[in-house]
Amino acid sequence: MINTSEISPDVYRFSIYVPEFNLQFNHFLIKDDEPMLYHAGMKQMFPVLLEAVSRILPPSQIRWIGFSHFEVDECGALNDWLQVAPNAKGVCSEAGAILNMPDFATRPVYAMKDNTLLKTGQFTYRFIRTPHLPHGWDAGIMFEEKNRTLLCSDLFHQNGDAVNLTDKDILGAYKNAILEYEKGPLMGYTPYTRNTSKLLNTLADLKPKTLAIMHGSSYHGDCQKALIDLNLVMKEIWGN
Repeated sequence: MINTSEISPDVYRFSIYVPEFNLQFNHFLIKDDEPMLYHAGMKQMFPVLLEAVSRILPPSQIRWIGFSHFEVDECGALNDWLQVAPNAKGVCSEAGAILNMPDFATRPVYAMKDNTLLKTGQFTYRFIRTPHLPHGWDAGIMFEEKNRTLLCSDLFHQNGDAVNLTDKDILGAYKNAILEYEKGPLMGYTPYTRNTSKLLNTLADLKPKTLAIMHGSSYHGDCQKALIDLNLVMKEIWGN
């Protein structure tokens, strides 16, 4: 079952809850002259996600398929989307384009340098390179500048079947999820490096209005403070 909601103007959230993992997998479609799908999702989820996207616009119209880093829930179904959207390109960091995509994607991807812009019509996306945040050498974050939506991947991960959008505290749920993972094979979910604080402050300085989160509720509130406080929680768990 998939849950669809509009979390900010023309930004649609498609959420698939997997009870076995007690976890939502969220994907975001931004309607524009050149629509963007952010998170291609897993291959096994592609049919249900394709059907949900089709209710918003013809999938063949998608022009950009973005993702933060190389992981199955981020880009596992990239090639399936490229097949149904013949004019689409994957878009990711330069590192991702060099390290992973030549052997994975069936078409060349668009590689973004740090702090560069991609305009799709009324919306403009700023790319922020964030190595090892949330994880992966190739990681990056995209910021939609008009509505100030931060497509923040696994940052603020929350377990459970959460509400679509909240203005309530999400850091408590994040901390509980991460501490639960620290007890098992998923420990070390997000490394805390010498660059983590700087990167989170860079994201906070963007002053986003909405956080589009891969796992759990999206957040609409004081996002700048949430990002600054996230650094404190991460440092508490993983900092030296």
